[in-house]
Amino acid sequence: MPKTPRIRGREAVRAFERVGFIHTRTKGSHFILKKDGHPHVLSVPVHQGKTIKPPLLDALIDAAGLTMDEFIELL
Repeated sequence: MPKTPRIRGREAVRAFERVGFIHTRTKGSHFILKKDGHPHVLSVPVHQGKTIKPPLLDALIDAAGLTMDEFIELL
């Protein structure tokens, strides 16, 4: 299994949008993403100049129903 990439929030949002998640709203600095027929809502932190911590990114990828390889291809 590949190592979790160090990416910023906007890069993660773009990757999740490529698999059908839609940015529905923003709460503070968190983008809320939804997908029709998907049981989970993703809350991605988008902080200026900061990367997402690996454990949080792992949890978001898992909640989206993706593998690490699939997510890396989306980047």
